[in-house]
This record gives sequence, structure tokens and C-alpha cells, in this order.
Amino acid sequence: MKLSELTIAQALAGLKERKFSCLELTYACLQKIRDVDNKINAFITVCEDNAIKQAEKADKLLKEDKNIFSLKPLLGIPYSAKDVFCTKGVKITASSKILKNYVPQYDATSIKKLNQAGAILLGKTNNDAFGFGSSTENSDFQITKNPWNLKKVPGGSSGGSAAAVICGMGLFSIAEDTGGSIRQPACFCSVSGIKVSYGRVSRYGVIAYGSSLDTIGTIGKEIKDLAYTLKIIAGKDKYDATTLPIKVPDYLNKLNRLVKDIKIGVPKEYFGKGIDKEVKLAIKKAINKLENYGIGVEEISLPHTKYAIPAYYLAGISEVSANLARYDGIRYGETRDNFGPEVKRRIMLGTYALSSGYYDAYYKKAMQVRTLIKQDFDKAFNKIDVILAPVSPFPAFDIGEKADNPLAMWLADIYTVTINPAGVPALAIPCGFTKNNLPIGMQLIGPQFTEDLLFRLGFVYQQLTNWHKKKPEIN
Repeated sequence: MKLSELTIAQALAGLKERKFSCLELTYACLQKIRDVDNKINAFITVCEDNAIKQAEKADKLLKEDKNIFSLKPLLGIPYSAKDVFCTKGVKITASSKILKNYVPQYDATSIKKLNQAGAILLGKTNNDAFGFGSSTENSDFQITKNPWNLKKVPGGSSGGSAAAVICGMGLFSIAEDTGGSIRQPACFCSVSGIKVSYGRVSRYGVIAYGSSLDTIGTIGKEIKDLAYTLKIIAGKDKYDATTLPIKVPDYLNKLNRLVKDIKIGVPKEYFGKGIDKEVKLAIKKAINKLENYGIGVEEISLPHTKYAIPAYYLAGISEVSANLARYDGIRYGETRDNFGPEVKRRIMLGTYALSSGYYDAYYKKAMQVRTLIKQDFDKAFNKIDVILAPVSPFPAFDIGEKADNPLAMWLADIYTVTINPAGVPALAIPCGFTKNNLPIGMQLIGPQFTEDLLFRLGFVYQQLTNWHKKKPEIN
């Protein structure tokens, strides 16, 4: 197997056994970027020189101390970061021209933790500007393409991260999910992605979209990759008051625990009008696979799902209007005429929803619906342990297909936006392909702070199937 195609577990084993060096592994991923990113457009910034220096330092540490992995558990592992994370000395753009020349003076907490663990940053990946989109077409710099079909979108807003991982341009990527921005690209590109519980991972140093909805997670080639990386970035942070002092489990060591006593709920609202037939069939087959393994499954109802899109977007864009007020061209960034159309749309709609005379009718009502959505999940989890659902109602769509119809683009998130207002975790994993060889993904949703449970169930499914091992051929 090529070094760039290794999982984190395989790479760590190879490094410990001296089968290859950190520098060779880093070179392999950088070479992959050179070979294919001119077709994919996953990266905005590549930190080649710094990555090589870090790999050389990692090899030196490895040579000096054979027990170094106990101190630096991700030593020598190359990764990418969605371009919404502050990285000291490396520019951050949020894929918006308003920040095209901005270089932060500090690292986001999650970046700092990964660097301390020995991971090597390869570069910053493309996304919809400020995370506003479901296709990575709203980037001010470039459109990322789906590696499975270059005419299709990779999903959004973390499309660059998902495309980079499936192509071997880094072994994992750290990203952000406000309403599906990790899960939907993971689905469209056939990788695994975790949207964590609100408060599980620090948001310090990450450009804010909706402060009550934003979560930080990772994208990897398989469940084990997520278990390795979440252990590193999770936990209480003094710089983020929303993080909670809850013990971080050893996700990796919990993967092999029995899961047959788990009961899965399947929401009937997620299989109604609008879902693609091939997506529906793939999800049904995944359910049958778990049933045959011995896991109980029953139908449940999440009755307020139909209100999710308007409630989520009203809440999110209202917070957008407040969070983006700082980009005034005075403190940092360019002038506001550098905002793109989707960014302007969300700022104006959010400002309107918060304005005098409309606050009660829009934002307050959205918050009330948000409470009802959370109560739907709470009631469901009184009866079942995990919810299984599609990630997207359809596979990856054509580039440009929904670009002129913002509402159609927003509806692409119908199965993912309910999760963030509820504050619960959700795991996206591959579960099939269409007849046109486009990936299909499912999500596993659990009560708050049950990421370890989702990993265990997802790990079982990935042991029973090989969907996550398929790779695209990029021509």
C-alpha cells in the first residue's frame, strides 16, 4: 500500500517498526498533493517547507526516544485543517477574500493540541466562505471537485477536507460542523466524520459561524482515525467557556466492547418524500446488516423534523450577523465589499431577523422550535440508544446544479441540521454507492457525550463491510 493511503493505525505501526520515516510519510502526502490537487482544488494553502521541517524533527525525536509515542501519540502523522482554524504564522482565509492576507498570531486550541501530539500540518483546505454552504462552491478562491466524479461537488462546507482525506493528501483533517459541514462532505466523498457534542471540543481560535451551533471534529479514512484524533482534541479549555469538564474517554480502547445490547431507532420522517431511491435502499441494507448482527431496530418519530430547516437557518444566520460584524476592515481583514453573495445574504437575513419588531416573530420563534427539536431527541433516547439515518437525501450533485437556488442548496442539509440545535453527536460513515459510483453515507446519532458509543457501533459496521476501503480513480 502507498504511504499516503495508510490509516493512522497503519502509519503509527509502520513508524514504530521503522518500516519508513516520518519524513517519507510526509513526502508521500505532499507528493499526492502535487499529483492530484490541480484537479481537485482541495487546498488553499500548502505548508510544504514547514511540514518537512516538522517531519525531520519528528524523526529525530523518534531516534532519540523509542517511547516517544506515549508523549506524542500522533508523532509524524500528516494532516490538513479546514481554513477556519487559526494557525500561527500560516494565513487563514475562511475561503473569503475579506481575509485573503490575514496571518494569525496564535494557534486554535485544537491545532495546538494536535501539534503537541506530534501531528504535522500539511496545509489549509478549501471550504464555503465562512462555512456558508453545502457544496464548497461558495469559496471566493476556487471550487473543490468530488474525487469520485470531477463534475460533482464534494459537499460542504468542509469539502476540501473530505476530498483531501479520500485522496491521501494527509491521513486526516480537522474541520468544523455547524449544520452538517463535516458529515455531508464525508458522505459525498466516502470518508468517516464525527460531529461532536456541543462542548466536547474547544472552539477557541476557530472562525465563528453560529456560536451556539458550531462544533469541532475530524474527518478520517475509518472509525479508528476518528478515535485517535478525538482523544487528542477533546476536553475542557479555559479559553472556551462552553467546553465542559467531563472526562474524555479512551475512544480507541473502547472500540471492541460489545454492542449487541444497543437498540437503534430509525426516524420515519427521514424516509419520506424527497429521498433518492438508491440512498433509501443503501440505508435499508445497512440497517439489515446490523439487524443480522444481532442489534435491535425499531421505528421512531422525530415529529418536529419538518421545521428543522427554517428554525436552524433563522438561528444560524442571526448569529452570523453578530459574528461577522467584526470584519469591518479596521481591526483586520479587507473592506466589506469583499464579502461574497452568500455571506451578504446571510448577514442581511440575520440582521433582519434580529431587528426591532421582527425578533419575536423570527429569532425567538426559531429558538422555541429548537427546544422542541431537542425534546424530540430526548424523548427518543429514553427508548433507544442510537438513531440511524441518512446523511443526505441524495448523492453528490453536479457543480452548478443548485448554485442559483439558495433554498434548494439549504434543503440539502435537511437530515443534518437537526443535530446541531440538539447539541448531540453524530457520526457519518460510508454505507454504499449508487449505480453511477457515487458514495452514499449514513449517520449514527447518540445522546450528548456518547461519541464512544457511536464509534463502537460504527466500528462494528466497518468490520462487516468494506465500503470505507474503496478509493476513487482520479483521471
